[in-house]
Amino acid sequence: MSTTPYQMEPFTDFTLKDNQVKYEEGLKLVKSYLGRTYPLIINGEKVFSETIMDSLNPSNHKEVVGSIHQASVNETEKAITSALKAFESWKKVDPFIRADVLFKAAAIIRKRKFEFSALLTIEAGKPWSEADADVAEAIDFLEYYGRQMRSMTRVDDVILSRRNIERNEYRYIPLGVGAIITPWNFPLAILVGMSSAAIVSGNAIVLKPASTTQVIAYKFVEVLEEAGCPKGVINFIPGSGSEIGDYMVNHPKIRFISFTGSKGVGIRIYEQAAKVQPGQLWLKRVIAEMGGKDAIIVDESADLDLAADAIVRSAFGFSGQKCSACSRAIIVESVYDEVVAKMHAIVKTLKVGSPQDLDTFVGPVNDHNAFKKIKSYIELGYSEGKLLFGGQSDDSTGYFIEPTIFVDVSKEARLMQEEIFGPVLAVCKVKDFEEALDVANNTEYGLTGAIISRNRAHIERAREEFHVGNLYINRKCTGAIVGYQPFGGFNMSGTDSKAGGPEYLLLHMQGKTISEAY
Repeated sequence: MSTTPYQMEPFTDFTLKDNQVKYEEGLKLVKSYLGRTYPLIINGEKVFSETIMDSLNPSNHKEVVGSIHQASVNETEKAITSALKAFESWKKVDPFIRADVLFKAAAIIRKRKFEFSALLTIEAGKPWSEADADVAEAIDFLEYYGRQMRSMTRVDDVILSRRNIERNEYRYIPLGVGAIITPWNFPLAILVGMSSAAIVSGNAIVLKPASTTQVIAYKFVEVLEEAGCPKGVINFIPGSGSEIGDYMVNHPKIRFISFTGSKGVGIRIYEQAAKVQPGQLWLKRVIAEMGGKDAIIVDESADLDLAADAIVRSAFGFSGQKCSACSRAIIVESVYDEVVAKMHAIVKTLKVGSPQDLDTFVGPVNDHNAFKKIKSYIELGYSEGKLLFGGQSDDSTGYFIEPTIFVDVSKEARLMQEEIFGPVLAVCKVKDFEEALDVANNTEYGLTGAIISRNRAHIERAREEFHVGNLYINRKCTGAIVGYQPFGGFNMSGTDSKAGGPEYLLLHMQGKTISEAY
């Protein structure tokens, strides 16, 4: 398994009845263990704390997915101590063996793919295709980083030795203990990617998952244990960000912090990590992905059907709750009305409802806080643009918000500048491609973007001047694939860490040169 070339995990074809039946069986399996209680895992042991949090189904918020014990500072300190001890032996384990743990974990998840997808549907509110893609990406991360680690093990040839004088070696060594703080929107894929990259590089970690998707995180820790990950290498400590999050980031024995989440929290982590604490022997490394305000440009030469479809699917897939989601459509005036009309025709066909139904495209948003925030931006939209579609919401059973499009929005409007992280799209009219490019770059973010065009000069100029970490040409701006489109952005979108790329593991290691005189 580990010697075959990397290939992306295929998506499930849900037009096949057999796959539909398997997904329904996955939903039944997950429902059979709803409401269970989950402990912390510290040094491989189950730990029960004084505080418990319920994880709720966002499409039916009276349904408890699971009750999860929450770590305090006391348990967090024990987890860090456990990781420090485990690191001393884990860092010496052959990288090929560490990679084999990832390959085994990938095989386990592959066998349980429909169960994990169903759990993502119920706990994270992901429709079938979105959940399936999340699980496939998790498998891809495990396979890709395992192979990357194997290829990086022998690096002597990258530097020169001097014949009859000295032999020079260059090797990578792990950093130490890392704090892994993961998001709720890709609660398996991103969590798996962040965790597995740190572990396969020889580090030990303390894992704090997002509060609304903790059962998914627990299930992955179980997979790693089954795959042979030693005690203490991964420690599962869900808890309050303001309590244990700050404690981890400030701890003098934490060597690096890997974070995916909001800009505000990312900036706070960056600031805190920069301060050297008493007893700290290093400058902490921060790996951060902090969101975006992503745009699709449509010029006068574009395939307008492609443009409308790309915008709608980028904007409303998983209810717009992706840092790569299109939240700004920037369209030149000569084709503006036609593209808007085509978008309107498509968005009317999208089903809003329970993600457990195969034909649902727009499921619930994450929780009550997300629901309130998105509603406030919709209210703002009435004063900043003209409502084309949507605007309605209902939280009586689950947190449902219609896909919402505001047109004729000014380039300086808040709807065009601030990350909403929900199913709200702002559409801006510009006079030409020159202005479109200026508007696209007119935010503090720089994560993803797309251009829909048949004009080669415009495409080539976008390659150079569209300032985003992931640029897509004549396709939607979501759906980066591990190993194919390394993912990470510029400016306030983070540290451009390029997850799923050839250099990502290097962020979890440091280079050591060794010279021996002959």
